[in-house]
Amino acid sequence: MIRFLFLLVILPFFSAFAQDAEDELVNPKDLIPDIIIDLKYSTSDHKFLNLPQGDLLLPKFYTANECLLLGKAVKLLKIAQDSLRKITEFNGKIYPKGIGLKIWDGYRPLSVQYLFWEIYPNPIYIANPANGSKHNRGGAVDITLVDLSTGSELRMPTLFDDFSEKASQSYNSFLPQDILNNRALLRSIMSQVAGMVIYDGEWWHYEVPAASNYPLLDFQMK
Repeated sequence: MIRFLFLLVILPFFSAFAQDAEDELVNPKDLIPDIIIDLKYSTSDHKFLNLPQGDLLLPKFYTANECLLLGKAVKLLKIAQDSLRKITEFNGKIYPKGIGLKIWDGYRPLSVQYLFWEIYPNPIYIANPANGSKHNRGGAVDITLVDLSTGSELRMPTLFDDFSEKASQSYNSFLPQDILNNRALLRSIMSQVAGMVIYDGEWWHYEVPAASNYPLLDFQMK
C-alpha cells in the first residue's frame, strides 16, 4: 500500500518534468549528432536582405555558431533526420549515408529581431518584434537538405534568406524537376512525418505546433 501511494506521488512529478523538458532550449547536436549546424547569422557568410557581399562585410548578428531550439522541436527534427537517413537513392542519385538536415537558424534573440525589423520591416519575411518571431521562442528552425556522406546541400529553389517570390513553398515557375522534388521531400518529411508546421513564404522555415504560445527570449550564446 505504501509503495502504491509512493508511485501516485512521484508519477505526476516525472510527468511534469518530461513536459517541462520539451519547453527548454537545447542543442540539437545533443540528440542528433549527425545534424549539420551552419548558423549563417554567426558569420558574415549570409545573404540577409539579398545584399551583395562584394567589399561589404556583412554583420555577424550572433556571437557563436551554437544552435538552440525547444526540446520539442529537437525531438521532431530527430524524427525527420531518422527518416531521411534511410533514403539512399533519390532523384536518380545515390546517397551512401542517406540524406540529412542542415540548420541555418534556430533560436534568435529578440534584440536581433528588432534589428532585422529596423533594416527590413516586411512581415512576410521578418516578424514584427512587437509580437515576436517563432524564432525568438526557439520554436522555429530554418533548414535545408544535405548529402550526409559529403555534407553538400541538395539544390533548392533559392539560397537562404532570398526574400522574393521564389522562396515561397508554392512557387513552381521555371524550376527544374530535381529542385521541385528536393523541396517536396523536405516539406513532406518535416510536415507529414515530423509533424512540424509549414510557412508558405519561406521553403526553409518550419515550426513546432502552437509555437506562439512559448515565451519570448532575448539572450546571446557565448
